[in-house]
Amino acid sequence: FEDEHVIAFKDINPKAPVHILVIPKKPIPRVGEATKADQTVLGHILLIAAEVARKEGIAESGFRLVFNNGQDAGEAVPHLHCHVLGGRNLSWPPG
Repeated sequence: FEDEHVIAFKDINPKAPVHILVIPKKPIPRVGEATKADQTVLGHILLIAAEVARKEGIAESGFRLVFNNGQDAGEAVPHLHCHVLGGRNLSWPPG
């Protein structure tokens, strides 16, 4: 998926049968550094993530959205992105 605000594509190291990243085109380092000016794009990311889940056939069975913020949270890339995961039972807490 791609529009003027975001791009979405499959993760190269998937953690679930469906693992897609939704990334804003506007550079935002992480959720903790987002500002009020980013409010629209942040909401758009969530709506697109739900659309991706529907298109991938995981909306009915369930899916998880993940935003990593900082090194201890598993952040590997300093650019905000949303992981859309599904297609299997996702236990909590994650392993």
